Amino acid sequence: MEAGLGVHRELHMGSICGYEILPRDRGQRRWPKEVKGQLVAETYLPGVSVNEVARRVGMKPNHLSAWRRLAREGKLVVPDLPGAEFVPAVLEPPLAPIEEDAKPLAAVEIIHGGTTIRLEVSASPDRIAGIVRALGGGS
Repeated sequence: MEAGLGVHRELHMGSICGYEILPRDRGQRRWPKEVKGQLVAETYLPGVSVNEVARRVGMKPNHLSAWRRLAREGKLVVPDLPGAEFVPAVLEPPLAPIEEDAKPLAAVEIIHGGTTIRLEVSASPDRIAGIVRALGGGS
Protein backbone atom coordinates (compact mmCIF):
# COMPACT_ATOMS: atom_id res chain seq x y z
CA MET A 1 0.00 0.00 0.00
CA GLU A 2 1.38 3.40 -0.91
CA ALA A 3 1.24 6.24 1.56
CA GLY A 4 -0.98 9.11 0.62
CA LEU A 5 -4.56 10.21 0.39
CA GLY A 6 -6.21 6.80 0.30
CA VAL A 7 -4.29 5.71 -2.80
CA HIS A 8 -3.72 1.96 -2.87
CA ARG A 9 -1.25 0.11 -5.05
CA GLU A 10 -2.61 -2.98 -6.81
CA LEU A 11 -0.70 -6.12 -5.97
CA HIS A 12 -0.71 -8.40 -9.00
CA MET A 13 -0.41 -12.05 -8.12
CA GLY A 14 -0.35 -13.51 -11.64
CA SER A 15 1.86 -16.41 -10.55
CA ILE A 16 -0.67 -17.50 -7.93
CA CYS A 17 -3.65 -19.15 -9.62
CA GLY A 18 -3.99 -16.19 -12.00
CA TYR A 19 -5.71 -14.02 -9.38
CA GLU A 20 -5.22 -10.32 -8.83
CA ILE A 21 -5.42 -9.34 -5.16
CA LEU A 22 -6.76 -5.84 -4.55
CA PRO A 23 -6.65 -4.01 -1.22
CA ARG A 24 -9.90 -3.10 0.52
CA ASP A 25 -10.77 0.34 1.87
CA ARG A 26 -8.56 -0.02 4.95
CA GLY A 27 -5.65 -1.50 3.03
CA GLN A 28 -6.64 -5.08 3.79
CA ARG A 29 -6.59 -7.59 0.97
CA ARG A 30 -9.16 -10.26 0.27
CA TRP A 31 -7.49 -13.54 -0.62
CA PRO A 32 -9.51 -16.12 -2.62
CA LYS A 33 -9.53 -19.59 -1.06
CA GLU A 34 -7.62 -21.00 -4.04
CA VAL A 35 -4.79 -18.52 -3.46
CA LYS A 36 -4.73 -19.27 0.28
CA GLY A 37 -4.47 -22.98 -0.47
CA GLN A 38 -1.71 -22.42 -3.04
CA LEU A 39 0.32 -20.30 -0.62
CA VAL A 40 -0.09 -22.85 2.17
CA ALA A 41 0.98 -25.66 -0.18
CA GLU A 42 4.11 -23.70 -1.11
CA THR A 43 5.13 -23.63 2.57
CA TYR A 44 5.31 -27.44 2.50
CA LEU A 45 7.90 -27.53 -0.29
CA PRO A 46 11.35 -28.64 0.90
CA GLY A 47 13.53 -25.67 1.86
CA VAL A 48 10.66 -23.15 1.73
CA SER A 49 9.63 -21.36 4.92
CA VAL A 50 6.44 -19.61 5.96
CA ASN A 51 8.43 -16.38 6.34
CA GLU A 52 9.78 -16.66 2.81
CA VAL A 53 6.36 -17.16 1.20
CA ALA A 54 4.78 -14.43 3.34
CA ARG A 55 7.52 -11.93 2.48
CA ARG A 56 7.23 -12.71 -1.25
CA VAL A 57 3.51 -11.86 -1.33
CA GLY A 58 3.67 -8.97 1.14
CA MET A 59 1.82 -10.44 4.10
CA LYS A 60 2.63 -11.18 7.73
CA PRO A 61 3.87 -14.70 8.50
CA ASN A 62 1.37 -15.20 11.33
CA HIS A 63 -1.48 -14.67 8.85
CA LEU A 64 -0.11 -17.44 6.64
CA SER A 65 0.40 -19.65 9.70
CA ALA A 66 -3.30 -19.18 10.55
CA TRP A 67 -4.17 -20.46 7.07
CA ARG A 68 -1.93 -23.48 7.67
CA ARG A 69 -3.93 -24.19 10.85
CA LEU A 70 -7.18 -23.97 8.84
CA ALA A 71 -5.73 -26.47 6.36
CA ARG A 72 -4.80 -28.88 9.19
CA GLU A 73 -8.36 -28.60 10.51
CA GLY A 74 -9.75 -29.45 7.06
CA LYS A 75 -11.25 -25.97 6.59
CA LEU A 76 -8.99 -24.98 3.68
CA VAL A 77 -8.27 -27.04 0.58
CA VAL A 78 -4.56 -27.29 -0.24
CA PRO A 79 -3.56 -28.37 -3.76
CA ASP A 80 -1.09 -31.21 -4.18
CA LEU A 81 2.18 -29.65 -5.34
CA PRO A 82 4.93 -31.90 -6.71
CA GLY A 83 7.62 -32.16 -4.05
CA ALA A 84 5.46 -30.95 -1.17
CA GLU A 85 6.10 -32.87 2.03
CA PHE A 86 3.13 -33.57 4.26
CA VAL A 87 3.16 -35.38 7.56
CA PRO A 88 1.48 -38.79 7.24
CA ALA A 89 -1.76 -39.28 9.15
CA VAL A 90 -1.70 -41.91 11.88
CA LEU A 91 -5.01 -43.44 12.89
CA GLU A 92 -5.29 -44.91 16.36
CA PRO A 93 -8.04 -47.18 17.63
CA PRO A 94 -10.73 -45.39 19.65
CA LEU A 95 -10.46 -45.47 23.42
CA ALA A 96 -12.59 -48.00 25.25
CA PRO A 97 -15.86 -46.49 26.49
CA ILE A 98 -16.16 -45.85 30.22
CA GLU A 99 -18.82 -47.89 31.94
CA GLU A 100 -21.50 -45.74 33.53
CA ASP A 101 -21.67 -47.98 36.59
CA ALA A 102 -17.91 -47.78 37.19
CA LYS A 103 -16.94 -46.71 40.68
CA PRO A 104 -14.68 -43.68 41.04
CA LEU A 105 -11.05 -44.46 41.80
CA ALA A 106 -11.04 -42.11 44.79
CA ALA A 107 -13.50 -40.04 46.74
CA VAL A 108 -13.28 -37.04 49.00
CA GLU A 109 -14.08 -37.74 52.65
CA ILE A 110 -14.47 -35.03 55.27
CA ILE A 111 -14.51 -36.37 58.82
CA HIS A 112 -15.72 -33.99 61.50
CA GLY A 113 -16.28 -35.35 64.96
CA GLY A 114 -18.37 -38.49 64.53
CA THR A 115 -19.66 -37.42 61.09
CA THR A 116 -18.19 -38.50 57.75
CA ILE A 117 -19.16 -36.65 54.60
CA ARG A 118 -18.33 -38.43 51.35
CA LEU A 119 -18.24 -36.42 48.13
CA GLU A 120 -17.86 -37.59 44.56
CA VAL A 121 -14.48 -37.21 42.88
CA SER A 122 -16.00 -34.56 40.62
CA ALA A 123 -16.78 -32.25 43.59
CA SER A 124 -15.25 -28.85 42.92
CA PRO A 125 -12.61 -27.39 45.26
CA ASP A 126 -14.99 -24.51 46.01
CA ARG A 127 -17.70 -26.96 47.11
CA ILE A 128 -15.26 -28.86 49.36
CA ALA A 129 -13.95 -25.62 50.90
CA GLY A 130 -17.51 -24.43 51.54
CA ILE A 131 -18.35 -27.60 53.41
CA VAL A 132 -15.17 -27.40 55.50
CA ARG A 133 -15.92 -23.75 56.37
CA ALA A 134 -19.48 -24.64 57.36
CA LEU A 135 -18.32 -27.48 59.60
CA GLY A 136 -15.65 -25.29 61.19
CA GLY A 137 -18.11 -22.49 62.00
CA GLY A 138 -20.57 -24.79 63.75
CA SER A 139 -18.15 -26.21 66.31
